[in-house]
Amino acid sequence: MENRCKFWLPKKKRLCANVPLTESVFCGNHTPRSDSQWIPCPIDPSHSVLEENLEGHLRRCPLLKQVESLTHQPFYQKGINAGKEEDQQEIETASSTRLEDSALADDPKSEAFGYILSEMKRTVYSMSVPDFYKLIEKIESVHKSICKDIQESYKVPEACGMWIKREVDRKLPFQEKHVMQQVSILGNMEDVGLIKSSIAKERADCDDSNGFPVRDDCDYSNGVPAVVEFGAGRGYLTQMLADCYGIKRVFLVERKSYKLKADRSLRQKESLILQRLRIDIEDLNLNAVESLREDLTLRCCLGEQSNQSNGGGCVNPNLRGLAIATCCHHLCQWKHYINKKYLLELGITKEEFHVIIWFTSWAVDADHGTDLPDVTDYRSSIGKKQSHGDNGVEDVVRNMKAVERAALGFMCKQIIDTGRLMWMKEHGLEAQFVKYVPSSVSPENHLLIARSTILS
Repeated sequence: MENRCKFWLPKKKRLCANVPLTESVFCGNHTPRSDSQWIPCPIDPSHSVLEENLEGHLRRCPLLKQVESLTHQPFYQKGINAGKEEDQQEIETASSTRLEDSALADDPKSEAFGYILSEMKRTVYSMSVPDFYKLIEKIESVHKSICKDIQESYKVPEACGMWIKREVDRKLPFQEKHVMQQVSILGNMEDVGLIKSSIAKERADCDDSNGFPVRDDCDYSNGVPAVVEFGAGRGYLTQMLADCYGIKRVFLVERKSYKLKADRSLRQKESLILQRLRIDIEDLNLNAVESLREDLTLRCCLGEQSNQSNGGGCVNPNLRGLAIATCCHHLCQWKHYINKKYLLELGITKEEFHVIIWFTSWAVDADHGTDLPDVTDYRSSIGKKQSHGDNGVEDVVRNMKAVERAALGFMCKQIIDTGRLMWMKEHGLEAQFVKYVPSSVSPENHLLIARSTILS
């Protein structure tokens, strides 16, 4: 006890178990600190360091070895999927109409992305009330013209019965909401032929019409396509995919480190090949992942051509398809957005785009437990609430009903995702944009689902 930090942990009802610092009764985590002396670590901003000790800390930061190791991996290519801040097409088609006094940082990946959001908030609040309503009218008009027929596609495939009935390892976490989301994602993949058709296609050469092998040298495990899960987190969507569809080769891409991952359970499955890549998607060159080369050559749909943002090209013939549950639109940036040309042709400028992504945060700041109405029910009312007594845009926003703010936010989300949908179609994919779970399950309930025409 003498060698323990003297900070009391109320929830654990004991002292901190760490060793105290020299000439202190507390460890480094619990030593009282002066905010003016501490700065974020440049290598890993999740922790802070005394400014006077920064030079020494940079030589021994725990994340240093990991960063150095990553940069030497063949699949690490800084910014390969980042896109470009300005495109030639933008110069040719950009509207001359701009929001006044915009003070966006030139680099969208600046030290604090929150700076961009706060600048957009100030930009909106500095607008005149008539200009604010004109922008809302533009958003409503664009949404009405392009966001049509977003169908509900709630799927509960028979293959996922073991998860639906909770007939799984009790050590695996089970949250009904997450299971409903994962089941419907896989159900939509099955519905368009990405899962079932992929396996059946590989077995067709080996099986007769009754499903019995016709050759002794058939190896089904080599024929099953590889699955890459981006933003995999703990990997439980892949766990369900492996449990219910027999996927044999899996790559989990996630930049963060998580506890209680599904990896341990997945590695216990016979003949399952699993590789976790801890890297930011922006810097990942999938074509350079050695273990993918012999099975499936992926270049993030279009490889080098996709980095041109709106460049030509056809879908990689080895790409079976993809499913993207869209969310976190408020983190989207102009540089990264895949279909700038489409938005510019609709009359949406770069500055207006950043205002739109700020509006997207309004979609999910309401009560997540309620089933929000369709945005079309409120489209015609949002832009007609102008009051002669308004003192400015900040007052207008403050007086908007929560459901009106949410409706505007969802319109902005759907505009962004429709641009992505159109990009997929332009590049040879059969693509759909659907609601895959009710909003009462999750307000982030839209799915982009696409398959290669080669599977047709």
